[in-house]
Order: sequence, then structure tokens, then C-alpha cells
Amino acid sequence: MSSTFNFKASAVRTIESPSQKGVTTYFVYLNFRDLPSNLPMEVNPRQPKMTTAVAKSLINAVKSPDTDFDINNRGIVIVAKQFKFTPNQNLVSLDLGDDPQNYGILDGGHTYKAIIDNRDQIHSGLDKFVKLEIIVGEQLTVSRIADARNTSAQVSDIALFELDDKFDLIKDSLSNEQYASEIAYKDNENKRIPIAELIRLMFTFNIKRFPDDSTAPVSAYSGKQAVFKDYQKEFGTDNNIYEKLAPFLPDLVDLYELIQKELPNKYQEYKNSEGKNAAFGRIRGVEGSGSYYTDFTEQSINYNISTGFLMPIFGAFRALLRESDGKISWEFDPKDVWKIAGTRLVQNTFDTDTNPQQVGKSKTLWQANYRIVDSVRKDLLLDKLLNERN
Repeated sequence: MSSTFNFKASAVRTIESPSQKGVTTYFVYLNFRDLPSNLPMEVNPRQPKMTTAVAKSLINAVKSPDTDFDINNRGIVIVAKQFKFTPNQNLVSLDLGDDPQNYGILDGGHTYKAIIDNRDQIHSGLDKFVKLEIIVGEQLTVSRIADARNTSAQVSDIALFELDDKFDLIKDSLSNEQYASEIAYKDNENKRIPIAELIRLMFTFNIKRFPDDSTAPVSAYSGKQAVFKDYQKEFGTDNNIYEKLAPFLPDLVDLYELIQKELPNKYQEYKNSEGKNAAFGRIRGVEGSGSYYTDFTEQSINYNISTGFLMPIFGAFRALLRESDGKISWEFDPKDVWKIAGTRLVQNTFDTDTNPQQVGKSKTLWQANYRIVDSVRKDLLLDKLLNERN
């Protein structure tokens, strides 16, 4: 007896294969909540292992308040016997036949399991989507597709860039930090912090590539691949910016988590100044009323805040780095400047948009926040010069 699954779709596109007649691929975007919970996975011989670093990263992405999962994730590949779409009802009917060795989830099993097991933890007012790539055709060689898809899936961006031997500068910088042993430097390490997160922090402060307010490291939020490419490109050069930035990683982690912890209070200050109630936990991209932890040192916080809000604020403090005689230093302590400019930065960020995805990708916002910090830097520099004269 055939196994048919019916579910709502947000968007459907159809493409017929130019190389093999009779093979059609349907790209379907659907809400996490509409994804059927019992799709067969026997067609994929590599069953999901949810304890690896990659799997944990997927779980975090599912539970995160960020709403761009369907853009950043490769999605789920399904081989089906028949596909039917009823446009006026936005209803997909998926026939997976009665042979689980030939029909079902072919690739993306980790993504599927991460969503099914964790979607109940997503805020009820938050909509997140996943892409299904559904292949239908009588002459499909399922084993060939499975091998090709899963082989490529095993290779992470880090492995593709062959960076495994280029992390010593990071290891040395963080050797005395409490979270040093929890950093995953290789694929499938069962550790809490992917190395990608630390490279992203350094990329955001790459003053060689982003020296002023004319440019902005927006890719730190929106382009993971661009971050890795930049890291790789610097190796073998005489002026490797990441060698200079690596000693500042503990500072960057501290600053990022300071913003993560205090942003809700700064938001409260900003709203109070306007005579309004804060209601911070109701903002799209913010999860509240729970127990959460900072990303690196696992300090307790009350809100889980989208990186779309955090990164344009964090990146503004790039304005405080200066390079002289080939060495980088802080012109002023970023924590002191956060005390002065934090409320303005938060106001500027949330006045721009309350959609974290739009905020994180807004070059204009990144530039405006940079100018706020740079303005404070100039004021402090003037005060310093006046005090020295007196």
C-alpha cells in the first residue's frame, strides 16, 4: 500500500531534467511546523548521528531565532514516486510508494531530524522554513544519487578550504580560556563551539579589508563561505591580518558576549527615553522567558537574540582598532565605549528594522553603527589630548 503525505507549501517550483527525460525535480519551501514527522529515511544508508559538531550546529540553527534557515541550509532531498500540487490550497501530496529502499529522504537526514526533534522549541510567533528537493522519475538510479549527494554532504566548508592545519594561531590565542577545550577544529568533533564562529568574529574586525565606514563586513552575518575564503586567502601573504587579529580573540569574545548580555537593558533604556514600554521578548528574532547561555563562556542570560541584531552592533567596534608599525592595538577599550554608545547603537539598530534578517544584511546599518563608535572614539581622543595639554 502506498504511503502518501499531505502538507502545506509556501512555494513550489518545477524543473524538468534536460539530461534525462521523465525526471522532474520539485523545489518546495515549507514551514517547519508543516514538515511531516514520519518521512522514511531507509533509502539513505547513512543514518543521522545527532551527537556530532555538525549535527549540534544544525540543532542550534533550528532553535535559533534567526529566520533565514532556508537560505543557509542545503535542505532535504527526497525521492518520490509521485508528486501533486494543488495551487488554490497550497497543498502538496507526496506519494512515497511502498518500497522504503527506493523512496524517502535521500539526503539531508540530519537537517530533517534536527527540525522534527526541535521545532517545538521555536517561539510560537516565529516562522522558519526549509527547502525540499523532491525528485520524481521512473528510471532513477537511487543508489548513484545517494552516494553522490551524501559524499558531498560529508565535506564541510572548513574541509573544502583545507584549513585544518591553519588553526594554530587561534589555538595559541585561546589556550588559557575556559572554553578552549570545547572548540571543534575538525569535522564531526563532538564539541560545542564550531571554529567557524571564531573566524567570523575576526572577519568582522578585519581592518585590512574593512578599514573605515566606506565598507562593512556584512558577510560575517550573511555569507559564511565568504568568511572562510577570506581566512584562507590571507595565509601565505606577508601581511596576514588574521595573525594580527588572533591575539585579540579573547577580547572579541568578551565584547560579543557583553553585547549579548546587556543588549536587553540598553533596549530598555532606549525605550524608556521615548516613554515607551520595552517588550523586548516580543521582538521577532528574540526569544525570552527562558534559560539561555552566551555562545562561548555559557554565562546565563534571559534572552536568546538573533545574530542579525548582534553582529551589526559588534562590528561597529572595529572603529577602535588601529595598526601601527605592523601591529594592531585598541585605541580605546571597547567595553568602555560600549558603556557610552551602547544605547545609541541599540536604538539605531532596532529603529532600522525589527526583522533580524534584514538588519543583519543592511550595509547602511553596519556603516551607521560604525560611525557612532567612531564618533565616540574621536570625542575620547579629543578629551585625551586636552588632558595631556593641561
